[in-house]
Amino acid sequence: MKRLLILASLSVLACKTENKNVDIQDKQVVKESNKLSIKEQDSLLKAKGFKTFYYVEEKTKDTFLMQEYYIAFLKAGPIRSQNEEEAKQLQDQHLAHLGKMYEMGFADISGPFGDDGDIRGITIYNVPNQQLADSLANSDPMVKAGRLQVEIHPWWAAKGFKLR
Repeated sequence: MKRLLILASLSVLACKTENKNVDIQDKQVVKESNKLSIKEQDSLLKAKGFKTFYYVEEKTKDTFLMQEYYIAFLKAGPIRSQNEEEAKQLQDQHLAHLGKMYEMGFADISGPFGDDGDIRGITIYNVPNQQLADSLANSDPMVKAGRLQVEIHPWWAAKGFKLR
């Protein structure tokens, strides 16, 4: 991944799952939770199946709503023998997939690592469970082609924080 793709938005974008089907209609309701108190945000997220907890910063006594996200580590896959044209097509499809995940509210940030190590990049999924994150990550054309493979871990972050 030579191109840098950073899709940054750590706003509240969520989805609903029932029987492994995703209800994207809920996205607008959750987006509006930015205008709600943290208790209201917490209730809304929990109603949608998200895991949350409160963290009180010891020094300032500020209270933060923590939400569980899922980080997908995109690792070099076992099938990297594609020719240059095939690799470029897969890269274009990969970037389109990540853009779609961001636009649909399922991913908050994605980007490649700056070295040529085995871990090629990450995506942070904003979904209520690891099974959905795994399903979305494995639907990436690069993963389907075997050029990348996915390793997913739960990750906690405070709602509303931005990268600096």
